[in-house]
Amino acid sequence: MSIVQHLINGDLVTKGERTADVFNPSTGQAIRKVELASRATVQQAIDAAKAAFPAWRNTPPAKRAQVMFRFKQLLEQNEARIAQMISEEHGKTLEDAAGELKRGIENVEFACAAPELLKGEYSRNVGPNIDAWSDFQPLGIVAGITPFNFPAMVPLWMYPLAIACGNAFILKPSERDPSSTLFIAQLLLEAGLPKGILNVVHGDKEAVDALIEAPEVKALSFVGSTPIAECIYAEGTKRGKRVQALGGAKNHAVLMPDADLDNAVSALMGAAYGSCGERCMAISVAVCVGDQVADALIAKLEPQIKALKIGAGTSCGLDMGPLVTAAARDKVVGYIEEGVAAGARLVVDGRGLRVSGNEEGYFVGGTLFDKVTPQMRIYKEEIFGPVLCVVRVDSLEQAMQLINDHEYGNGTCIFTRDGEAARLFCDEIEVGMVGVNVPLPVPVAYHSFGGWKRSLFGDLHAYGPDGVRFYTRRKAITQRWPQRASHEASQFAFPSL
Repeated sequence: MSIVQHLINGDLVTKGERTADVFNPSTGQAIRKVELASRATVQQAIDAAKAAFPAWRNTPPAKRAQVMFRFKQLLEQNEARIAQMISEEHGKTLEDAAGELKRGIENVEFACAAPELLKGEYSRNVGPNIDAWSDFQPLGIVAGITPFNFPAMVPLWMYPLAIACGNAFILKPSERDPSSTLFIAQLLLEAGLPKGILNVVHGDKEAVDALIEAPEVKALSFVGSTPIAECIYAEGTKRGKRVQALGGAKNHAVLMPDADLDNAVSALMGAAYGSCGERCMAISVAVCVGDQVADALIAKLEPQIKALKIGAGTSCGLDMGPLVTAAARDKVVGYIEEGVAAGARLVVDGRGLRVSGNEEGYFVGGTLFDKVTPQMRIYKEEIFGPVLCVVRVDSLEQAMQLINDHEYGNGTCIFTRDGEAARLFCDEIEVGMVGVNVPLPVPVAYHSFGGWKRSLFGDLHAYGPDGVRFYTRRKAITQRWPQRASHEASQFAFPSL
Protein backbone atom coordinates (compact mmCIF):
# COMPACT_ATOMS: atom_id res chain seq x y z
CA MET A 1 0.00 0.00 0.00
CA SER A 2 1.42 3.38 -1.01
CA ILE A 3 2.27 6.04 1.57
CA VAL A 4 1.52 9.76 1.27
CA GLN A 5 4.79 11.46 2.18
CA HIS A 6 5.79 14.80 3.66
CA LEU A 7 7.17 17.54 1.40
CA ILE A 8 10.15 19.16 3.10
CA ASN A 9 12.72 21.43 1.46
CA GLY A 10 11.50 20.42 -1.98
CA ASP A 11 11.79 16.66 -1.42
CA LEU A 12 9.27 13.94 -0.65
CA VAL A 13 10.26 12.55 2.74
CA THR A 14 9.35 9.28 4.43
CA LYS A 15 10.17 9.19 8.12
CA GLY A 16 8.86 5.75 9.01
CA GLU A 17 7.02 7.18 11.99
CA ARG A 18 3.32 6.71 12.75
CA THR A 19 0.89 6.33 9.87
CA ALA A 20 -2.88 6.45 9.40
CA ASP A 21 -5.11 4.80 6.84
CA VAL A 22 -6.66 6.88 4.07
CA PHE A 23 -10.05 5.52 3.01
CA ASN A 24 -12.17 5.71 -0.09
CA PRO A 25 -15.52 6.76 1.43
CA SER A 26 -17.45 5.27 -1.47
CA THR A 27 -16.16 1.76 -0.77
CA GLY A 28 -15.18 1.92 2.88
CA GLN A 29 -11.78 0.47 1.97
CA ALA A 30 -8.33 1.74 2.97
CA ILE A 31 -6.54 2.72 -0.22
CA ARG A 32 -3.25 4.13 1.09
CA LYS A 33 -1.49 5.32 4.22
CA VAL A 34 -0.34 8.77 5.24
CA GLU A 35 2.62 9.63 7.42
CA LEU A 36 1.92 11.41 10.72
CA ALA A 37 4.65 13.87 11.59
CA SER A 38 6.46 13.94 14.91
CA ARG A 39 7.63 17.18 16.48
CA ALA A 40 11.09 16.51 15.04
CA THR A 41 9.66 16.26 11.52
CA VAL A 42 7.74 19.52 11.95
CA GLN A 43 10.93 21.16 13.18
CA GLN A 44 12.76 19.92 10.09
CA ALA A 45 10.16 21.70 7.96
CA ILE A 46 10.52 24.85 10.06
CA ASP A 47 14.29 24.77 9.65
CA ALA A 48 13.94 24.42 5.87
CA ALA A 49 11.56 27.39 5.77
CA LYS A 50 13.86 29.45 7.98
CA ALA A 51 16.82 28.85 5.67
CA ALA A 52 14.85 29.66 2.52
CA PHE A 53 13.02 32.74 3.76
CA PRO A 54 15.71 35.49 3.52
CA ALA A 55 16.30 35.02 -0.20
CA TRP A 56 12.58 34.76 -0.95
CA ARG A 57 11.79 37.87 1.07
CA ASN A 58 14.24 39.80 -1.07
CA THR A 59 12.90 38.38 -4.33
CA PRO A 60 11.05 41.13 -6.22
CA PRO A 61 7.26 40.78 -5.94
CA ALA A 62 7.01 40.67 -9.73
CA LYS A 63 9.16 37.53 -9.82
CA ARG A 64 7.07 35.96 -7.06
CA ALA A 65 3.99 36.74 -9.14
CA GLN A 66 5.53 35.02 -12.18
CA VAL A 67 5.73 31.81 -10.18
CA MET A 68 2.04 32.15 -9.33
CA PHE A 69 1.12 32.68 -13.00
CA ARG A 70 2.88 29.42 -13.91
CA PHE A 71 1.24 27.69 -10.93
CA LYS A 72 -2.21 28.72 -12.15
CA GLN A 73 -1.51 27.23 -15.56
CA LEU A 74 -0.38 23.93 -14.06
CA LEU A 75 -3.49 23.74 -11.87
CA GLU A 76 -5.72 24.22 -14.89
CA GLN A 77 -3.81 21.64 -16.92
CA ASN A 78 -4.19 19.07 -14.12
CA GLU A 79 -7.82 19.79 -13.22
CA ALA A 80 -9.17 16.33 -14.08
CA ARG A 81 -6.43 14.52 -12.18
CA ILE A 82 -6.86 16.70 -9.10
CA ALA A 83 -10.65 16.29 -9.13
CA GLN A 84 -10.22 12.52 -9.30
CA MET A 85 -7.87 12.55 -6.30
CA ILE A 86 -10.25 14.70 -4.26
CA SER A 87 -13.26 12.55 -5.07
CA GLU A 88 -11.46 9.31 -4.35
CA GLU A 89 -10.45 10.34 -0.82
CA HIS A 90 -13.19 12.79 0.17
CA GLY A 91 -16.21 11.29 -1.60
CA LYS A 92 -17.59 14.44 -3.23
CA THR A 93 -18.63 14.22 -6.86
CA LEU A 94 -16.16 14.89 -9.65
CA GLU A 95 -18.10 18.00 -10.69
CA ASP A 96 -18.04 19.33 -7.13
CA ALA A 97 -14.32 18.62 -6.83
CA ALA A 98 -13.64 20.48 -10.07
CA GLY A 99 -15.70 23.42 -8.82
CA GLU A 100 -13.71 23.47 -5.58
CA LEU A 101 -10.46 23.63 -7.53
CA LYS A 102 -11.73 26.49 -9.70
CA ARG A 103 -12.55 28.54 -6.60
CA GLY A 104 -9.06 27.82 -5.31
CA ILE A 105 -7.51 28.96 -8.59
CA GLU A 106 -9.29 32.30 -8.16
CA ASN A 107 -7.12 32.88 -5.09
CA VAL A 108 -3.97 32.08 -7.06
CA GLU A 109 -5.09 34.70 -9.59
CA PHE A 110 -5.47 37.22 -6.78
CA ALA A 111 -1.98 36.36 -5.52
CA CYS A 112 -0.62 37.10 -9.00
CA ALA A 113 -1.41 40.75 -8.25
CA ALA A 114 1.22 40.84 -5.48
CA PRO A 115 3.18 43.78 -6.96
CA GLU A 116 0.06 45.93 -6.80
CA LEU A 117 -1.18 44.55 -3.48
CA LEU A 118 2.11 45.26 -1.71
CA LYS A 119 2.49 48.85 -2.83
CA GLY A 120 2.95 51.09 0.17
CA GLU A 121 1.86 54.69 0.67
CA TYR A 122 4.11 57.71 0.20
CA SER A 123 3.82 61.32 1.39
CA ARG A 124 6.39 63.94 0.44
CA ASN A 125 7.16 66.92 2.66
CA VAL A 126 5.10 65.95 5.68
CA GLY A 127 7.40 68.46 7.41
CA PRO A 128 10.36 70.56 6.35
CA ASN A 129 12.47 68.24 4.15
CA ILE A 130 10.70 65.23 5.70
CA ASP A 131 9.14 62.42 3.69
CA ALA A 132 7.07 59.55 5.07
CA TRP A 133 5.99 56.21 3.65
CA SER A 134 4.66 52.84 4.69
CA ASP A 135 5.87 49.43 3.62
CA PHE A 136 4.20 46.02 3.85
CA GLN A 137 6.75 43.42 4.85
CA PRO A 138 6.39 39.63 5.25
CA LEU A 139 6.11 38.07 8.68
CA GLY A 140 8.57 35.24 8.09
CA ILE A 141 7.41 31.65 8.61
CA VAL A 142 3.65 31.20 8.67
CA ALA A 143 1.54 28.04 8.84
CA GLY A 144 -1.86 26.76 7.78
CA ILE A 145 -3.97 23.96 9.24
CA THR A 146 -6.69 22.94 6.80
CA PRO A 147 -9.81 20.72 6.91
CA PHE A 148 -10.90 17.60 5.04
CA ASN A 149 -13.92 19.10 3.30
CA PHE A 150 -11.93 21.27 0.85
CA PRO A 151 -8.49 19.67 0.45
CA ALA A 152 -7.68 21.83 -2.59
CA MET A 153 -9.55 25.10 -2.10
CA VAL A 154 -8.84 25.98 1.53
CA PRO A 155 -5.05 25.52 1.31
CA LEU A 156 -5.21 27.71 -1.81
CA TRP A 157 -6.94 30.35 0.32
CA MET A 158 -3.75 30.52 2.34
CA TYR A 159 -0.34 29.76 0.93
CA PRO A 160 -0.42 31.37 -2.55
CA LEU A 161 -1.09 34.79 -1.03
CA ALA A 162 1.23 34.25 1.95
CA ILE A 163 4.05 33.20 -0.37
CA ALA A 164 3.38 36.00 -2.87
CA CYS A 165 3.70 38.40 0.07
CA GLY A 166 7.21 37.06 0.70
CA ASN A 167 6.65 34.53 3.50
CA ALA A 168 7.66 30.89 3.83
CA PHE A 169 4.76 28.54 4.52
CA ILE A 170 4.21 25.25 6.35
CA LEU A 171 0.97 23.44 5.53
CA LYS A 172 -0.62 20.79 7.77
CA PRO A 173 -3.52 19.43 5.69
CA SER A 174 -6.16 16.97 6.82
CA GLU A 175 -4.85 13.45 7.13
CA ARG A 176 -8.18 12.11 5.81
CA ASP A 177 -7.68 13.21 2.20
CA PRO A 178 -4.07 14.38 1.78
CA SER A 179 -3.14 13.26 -1.75
CA SER A 180 -4.56 16.15 -3.79
CA THR A 181 -3.13 18.70 -1.36
CA LEU A 182 0.35 17.22 -1.69
CA PHE A 183 0.13 16.97 -5.47
CA ILE A 184 -0.92 20.62 -5.77
CA ALA A 185 2.02 21.69 -3.59
CA GLN A 186 4.34 19.78 -5.90
CA LEU A 187 2.91 21.71 -8.84
CA LEU A 188 3.95 24.96 -7.15
CA LEU A 189 7.52 23.67 -6.97
CA GLU A 190 7.28 22.73 -10.64
CA ALA A 191 6.20 26.32 -11.30
CA GLY A 192 9.55 27.52 -9.97
CA LEU A 193 9.05 28.07 -6.25
CA PRO A 194 12.40 27.73 -4.45
CA LYS A 195 12.85 24.75 -2.17
CA GLY A 196 11.86 25.30 1.45
CA ILE A 197 9.35 28.08 0.83
CA LEU A 198 6.39 25.66 0.89
CA ASN A 199 6.59 22.59 3.12
CA VAL A 200 3.79 20.07 3.72
CA VAL A 201 3.72 17.99 6.89
CA HIS A 202 0.91 15.52 7.44
CA GLY A 203 -0.19 14.68 10.92
CA ASP A 204 -2.59 14.96 13.81
CA LYS A 205 -2.61 16.83 17.11
CA GLU A 206 1.13 16.32 17.64
CA ALA A 207 1.93 18.21 14.44
CA VAL A 208 -0.59 20.95 15.23
CA ASP A 209 0.80 21.43 18.73
CA ALA A 210 4.32 21.64 17.33
CA LEU A 211 3.31 24.45 14.97
CA ILE A 212 1.47 26.33 17.71
CA GLU A 213 4.40 26.10 20.11
CA ALA A 214 7.24 26.78 17.64
CA PRO A 215 8.58 30.31 18.20
CA GLU A 216 9.72 30.52 14.57
CA VAL A 217 6.10 30.34 13.32
CA LYS A 218 4.77 33.90 13.38
CA ALA A 219 1.19 33.34 12.21
CA LEU A 220 -1.39 30.55 12.02
CA SER A 221 -4.38 30.16 9.70
CA PHE A 222 -6.95 27.52 10.58
CA VAL A 223 -10.27 26.27 9.21
CA GLY A 224 -12.24 23.64 11.11
CA SER A 225 -14.60 23.16 14.03
CA THR A 226 -15.29 25.91 16.56
CA PRO A 227 -13.85 24.14 19.64
CA ILE A 228 -10.52 23.57 17.87
CA ALA A 229 -10.56 27.04 16.30
CA GLU A 230 -11.04 28.60 19.72
CA CYS A 231 -8.25 26.48 21.21
CA ILE A 232 -5.78 27.31 18.42
CA TYR A 233 -6.62 31.00 18.71
CA ALA A 234 -6.11 30.99 22.49
CA GLU A 235 -2.88 28.98 22.40
CA GLY A 236 -1.44 30.82 19.42
CA THR A 237 -2.15 34.35 20.62
CA LYS A 238 -0.88 33.44 24.07
CA ARG A 239 2.47 32.85 22.40
CA GLY A 240 2.36 36.14 20.53
CA LYS A 241 1.33 34.72 17.17
CA ARG A 242 -1.07 36.29 14.73
CA VAL A 243 -4.03 33.90 14.35
CA GLN A 244 -7.08 33.67 12.10
CA ALA A 245 -9.17 30.64 13.10
CA LEU A 246 -12.37 29.94 11.19
CA GLY A 247 -14.83 27.70 13.02
CA GLY A 248 -18.26 26.16 12.63
CA ALA A 249 -21.55 27.38 11.25
CA LYS A 250 -25.30 27.01 11.28
CA ASN A 251 -26.42 28.82 8.17
CA HIS A 252 -30.04 29.95 7.79
CA ALA A 253 -31.98 30.71 4.61
CA VAL A 254 -35.01 32.97 5.12
CA LEU A 255 -37.89 32.46 2.70
CA MET A 256 -40.28 35.39 2.46
CA PRO A 257 -43.90 35.05 1.23
CA ASP A 258 -42.96 36.85 -2.00
CA ALA A 259 -39.96 34.63 -2.78
CA ASP A 260 -39.58 32.99 -6.17
CA LEU A 261 -40.17 29.57 -4.64
CA ASP A 262 -39.10 27.45 -7.61
CA ASN A 263 -35.73 29.18 -7.81
CA ALA A 264 -35.39 29.10 -4.03
CA VAL A 265 -36.00 25.34 -4.00
CA SER A 266 -33.37 24.78 -6.69
CA ALA A 267 -30.91 26.90 -4.73
CA LEU A 268 -31.66 25.13 -1.45
CA MET A 269 -31.20 21.70 -2.98
CA GLY A 270 -27.64 22.51 -3.96
CA ALA A 271 -26.85 24.51 -0.83
CA ALA A 272 -28.17 21.90 1.60
CA TYR A 273 -27.18 18.66 -0.12
CA GLY A 274 -24.20 19.56 -2.30
CA SER A 275 -21.01 17.88 -1.08
CA CYS A 276 -23.26 15.84 1.24
CA GLY A 277 -23.68 18.94 3.41
CA GLU A 278 -20.00 18.91 4.37
CA ARG A 279 -19.49 22.64 3.81
CA CYS A 280 -19.12 25.38 6.38
CA MET A 281 -21.36 27.48 4.13
CA ALA A 282 -24.03 24.80 3.63
CA ILE A 283 -27.61 25.89 4.30
CA SER A 284 -28.90 23.65 7.09
CA VAL A 285 -31.92 25.68 8.26
CA ALA A 286 -34.75 27.03 6.09
CA VAL A 287 -36.68 29.69 8.01
CA CYS A 288 -40.12 30.07 6.45
CA VAL A 289 -42.08 33.22 7.13
CA GLY A 290 -45.62 31.85 7.41
CA ASP A 291 -47.08 28.35 7.31
CA GLN A 292 -48.15 28.78 3.70
CA VAL A 293 -44.51 29.27 2.63
CA ALA A 294 -43.38 26.30 4.72
CA ASP A 295 -46.04 23.96 3.36
CA ALA A 296 -45.32 24.96 -0.23
CA LEU A 297 -41.55 24.62 0.29
CA ILE A 298 -41.82 21.13 1.74
CA ALA A 299 -44.18 20.01 -1.01
CA LYS A 300 -41.60 21.04 -3.62
CA LEU A 301 -38.53 19.82 -1.73
CA GLU A 302 -39.74 16.35 -0.80
CA PRO A 303 -39.85 14.77 -4.26
CA GLN A 304 -36.58 16.37 -5.31
CA ILE A 305 -34.77 15.10 -2.22
CA LYS A 306 -36.10 11.59 -2.82
CA ALA A 307 -34.89 11.80 -6.42
CA LEU A 308 -31.28 12.75 -5.56
CA LYS A 309 -28.73 10.72 -7.55
CA ILE A 310 -26.36 9.33 -4.94
CA GLY A 311 -23.37 7.08 -5.50
CA ALA A 312 -19.60 6.75 -5.61
CA GLY A 313 -18.19 10.26 -6.01
CA THR A 314 -15.87 9.20 -8.83
CA SER A 315 -18.86 8.32 -11.01
CA CYS A 316 -20.23 10.99 -13.34
CA GLY A 317 -23.63 12.67 -13.27
CA LEU A 318 -24.32 12.38 -9.54
CA ASP A 319 -25.83 14.90 -7.13
CA MET A 320 -24.19 13.58 -3.98
CA GLY A 321 -21.54 11.13 -2.81
CA PRO A 322 -20.81 9.61 0.61
CA LEU A 323 -19.73 11.25 3.82
CA VAL A 324 -16.00 11.33 4.45
CA THR A 325 -15.72 8.65 7.17
CA ALA A 326 -17.76 5.99 8.92
CA ALA A 327 -17.63 8.13 12.07
CA ALA A 328 -19.07 11.09 10.15
CA ARG A 329 -21.88 8.90 8.80
CA ASP A 330 -22.70 7.57 12.24
CA LYS A 331 -22.70 11.08 13.71
CA VAL A 332 -25.19 12.31 11.12
CA VAL A 333 -27.42 9.29 11.68
CA GLY A 334 -27.29 10.04 15.41
CA TYR A 335 -28.50 13.59 14.77
CA ILE A 336 -31.40 12.29 12.68
CA GLU A 337 -32.40 9.97 15.51
CA GLU A 338 -32.07 12.86 17.96
CA GLY A 339 -34.37 15.01 15.84
CA VAL A 340 -37.04 12.31 15.72
CA ALA A 341 -36.82 11.82 19.49
CA ALA A 342 -37.13 15.59 20.06
CA GLY A 343 -40.41 15.73 18.14
CA ALA A 344 -39.41 17.19 14.78
CA ARG A 345 -41.38 15.79 11.83
CA LEU A 346 -39.13 13.65 9.64
CA VAL A 347 -40.35 14.28 6.09
CA VAL A 348 -37.54 12.49 4.23
CA ASP A 349 -35.35 9.93 6.02
CA GLY A 350 -31.84 9.41 4.63
CA ARG A 351 -30.87 6.65 7.02
CA GLY A 352 -30.13 3.14 5.80
CA LEU A 353 -29.17 4.14 2.26
CA ARG A 354 -27.33 1.40 0.39
CA VAL A 355 -25.69 2.04 -2.96
CA SER A 356 -25.51 -0.97 -5.25
CA GLY A 357 -21.93 -2.05 -5.73
CA ASN A 358 -20.77 0.19 -2.87
CA GLU A 359 -22.65 -1.33 0.05
CA GLU A 360 -19.80 -0.58 2.48
CA GLY A 361 -19.62 3.10 1.57
CA TYR A 362 -20.41 5.84 4.08
CA PHE A 363 -23.71 6.93 2.57
CA VAL A 364 -26.58 8.91 4.09
CA GLY A 365 -29.41 10.08 1.89
CA GLY A 366 -30.87 13.56 1.79
CA THR A 367 -32.90 14.21 4.94
CA LEU A 368 -35.61 16.81 5.61
CA PHE A 369 -37.13 17.82 8.96
CA ASP A 370 -40.16 20.06 9.48
CA LYS A 371 -41.39 21.86 12.59
CA VAL A 372 -37.93 22.15 14.09
CA THR A 373 -37.64 24.45 17.12
CA PRO A 374 -34.66 26.42 18.41
CA GLN A 375 -34.48 24.21 21.50
CA MET A 376 -33.61 21.09 19.50
CA ARG A 377 -30.00 19.89 19.05
CA ILE A 378 -30.55 19.47 15.33
CA TYR A 379 -31.19 23.22 15.21
CA LYS A 380 -28.49 24.38 17.60
CA GLU A 381 -25.54 22.27 16.47
CA GLU A 382 -23.67 21.93 13.21
CA ILE A 383 -24.60 18.53 11.75
CA PHE A 384 -22.22 18.67 8.76
CA GLY A 385 -24.32 16.27 6.75
CA PRO A 386 -27.22 16.19 4.25
CA VAL A 387 -29.88 17.33 6.72
CA LEU A 388 -32.12 20.36 6.17
CA CYS A 389 -34.33 21.67 9.01
CA VAL A 390 -37.45 23.77 8.38
CA VAL A 391 -38.33 26.30 11.07
CA ARG A 392 -41.61 28.25 10.92
CA VAL A 393 -41.92 31.89 12.03
CA ASP A 394 -44.53 34.60 11.62
CA SER A 395 -42.43 37.54 10.45
CA LEU A 396 -39.10 38.66 9.04
CA GLU A 397 -38.29 40.22 12.40
CA GLN A 398 -38.73 36.85 14.12
CA ALA A 399 -36.56 35.18 11.50
CA MET A 400 -33.81 37.74 12.00
CA GLN A 401 -33.99 37.44 15.79
CA LEU A 402 -33.64 33.68 15.45
CA ILE A 403 -30.49 34.06 13.38
CA ASN A 404 -29.01 36.81 15.54
CA ASP A 405 -29.55 34.75 18.70
CA HIS A 406 -27.55 31.80 17.34
CA GLU A 407 -23.97 31.39 18.53
CA TYR A 408 -22.69 31.04 14.95
CA GLY A 409 -22.64 33.82 12.38
CA ASN A 410 -20.93 32.43 9.31
CA GLY A 411 -23.33 32.73 6.37
CA THR A 412 -27.01 33.41 5.71
CA CYS A 413 -29.33 34.38 2.88
CA ILE A 414 -32.80 35.70 2.17
CA PHE A 415 -35.10 34.84 -0.72
CA THR A 416 -37.38 37.76 -1.54
CA ARG A 417 -38.49 40.15 -4.29
CA ASP A 418 -38.80 43.01 -1.77
CA GLY A 419 -35.86 45.41 -1.85
CA GLU A 420 -36.84 46.98 1.46
CA ALA A 421 -36.84 43.58 3.21
CA ALA A 422 -33.52 42.66 1.62
CA ARG A 423 -31.92 45.92 2.68
CA LEU A 424 -33.18 45.56 6.26
CA PHE A 425 -31.88 42.00 6.36
CA CYS A 426 -28.43 42.95 5.07
CA ASP A 427 -28.15 45.87 7.50
CA GLU A 428 -29.40 44.22 10.68
CA ILE A 429 -28.37 40.57 10.44
CA GLU A 430 -25.39 39.64 12.64
CA VAL A 431 -23.66 37.34 10.19
CA GLY A 432 -20.39 37.79 8.31
CA MET A 433 -21.47 36.70 4.81
CA VAL A 434 -24.95 37.48 3.50
CA GLY A 435 -26.72 36.50 0.29
CA VAL A 436 -29.82 38.01 -1.32
CA ASN A 437 -31.34 35.26 -3.48
CA VAL A 438 -27.85 33.70 -3.36
CA PRO A 439 -27.73 30.60 -1.14
CA LEU A 440 -23.96 30.23 -0.78
CA PRO A 441 -22.61 33.78 -0.53
CA VAL A 442 -18.94 32.77 -0.59
CA PRO A 443 -16.98 35.94 -1.44
CA VAL A 444 -14.89 35.97 -4.60
CA ALA A 445 -11.13 35.96 -4.18
CA TYR A 446 -10.72 39.75 -4.24
CA HIS A 447 -13.04 40.15 -1.27
CA SER A 448 -12.46 38.27 2.03
CA PHE A 449 -14.11 35.25 3.66
CA GLY A 450 -15.12 35.08 7.30
CA GLY A 451 -18.00 34.88 9.72
CA TRP A 452 -18.96 36.63 12.93
CA LYS A 453 -19.46 35.51 16.51
CA ARG A 454 -18.18 31.98 17.19
CA SER A 455 -17.56 31.30 13.53
CA LEU A 456 -14.31 33.29 13.49
CA PHE A 457 -11.60 33.93 16.05
CA GLY A 458 -9.29 36.74 15.05
CA ASP A 459 -9.57 40.21 13.59
CA LEU A 460 -8.86 39.48 9.92
CA HIS A 461 -10.82 37.32 7.49
CA ALA A 462 -9.32 34.81 5.06
CA TYR A 463 -7.85 35.65 1.64
CA GLY A 464 -8.55 38.84 -0.33
CA PRO A 465 -7.54 42.23 1.13
CA ASP A 466 -7.65 40.90 4.70
CA GLY A 467 -5.30 38.09 3.64
CA VAL A 468 -2.69 40.62 2.51
CA ARG A 469 -2.93 42.40 5.85
CA PHE A 470 -2.76 39.13 7.75
CA TYR A 471 0.40 37.89 6.03
CA THR A 472 2.25 41.22 6.18
CA ARG A 473 2.99 43.86 8.75
CA ARG A 474 3.12 47.54 8.11
CA LYS A 475 6.30 49.49 8.71
CA ALA A 476 6.09 53.29 8.76
CA ILE A 477 9.26 55.17 7.79
CA THR A 478 9.89 58.87 8.28
CA GLN A 479 13.01 60.26 6.59
CA ARG A 480 14.75 63.63 6.71
CA TRP A 481 17.72 65.02 4.84
CA PRO A 482 18.62 68.44 6.34
CA GLN A 483 20.03 71.08 4.04
CA ARG A 484 23.80 71.23 4.24
CA ALA A 485 24.02 74.91 5.12
CA SER A 486 21.55 74.79 7.97
CA HIS A 487 21.99 73.86 11.58
CA GLU A 488 19.03 73.48 13.90
CA ALA A 489 18.90 73.64 17.66
CA SER A 490 17.81 70.66 19.73
CA GLN A 491 14.06 70.33 20.17
CA PHE A 492 12.75 68.91 23.45
CA ALA A 493 9.00 69.34 22.94
CA PHE A 494 7.10 66.54 21.21
CA PRO A 495 7.66 67.02 17.46
CA SER A 496 4.80 68.45 15.43
CA LEU A 497 4.30 70.34 12.25
